[in-house]
Amino acid sequence: MTMRFLVDEDLPRSLARALRAGGFDAEDVRDVGLRGCSDAEVYRFAVTHQRAVITADLGFADVRTYPLGTHAGIIVTRYPNETPITDLNAAILNAIRSLLEDDLRGALVVVEPHRIRIRRIT
Repeated sequence: MTMRFLVDEDLPRSLARALRAGGFDAEDVRDVGLRGCSDAEVYRFAVTHQRAVITADLGFADVRTYPLGTHAGIIVTRYPNETPITDLNAAILNAIRSLLEDDLRGALVVVEPHRIRIRRIT
């Protein structure tokens, strides 16, 4: 089964297109009626539709609010704001390609330049 993603609105709209071109099932929150919605609403949609959230919002890294093991995965990206969009999209796509679905399911994954950290239930 292909990994399914929901791209938050704080990332480029082109990221969902880049993920789809890379063979993944990806939706942008702006294309599913979630523009301007709260993090909780985005999270609920992702859980209901079994999609991992990809976001730059550090609020999603709070495991008390979004407990490990209760979702399809949360990927928080930590890149400088001045990173060109094409470079950002390529870096995120490459990071996702390095993950197995089992690495992502229920985990918090932090993607930074030259580093990926995975936190899961132990």
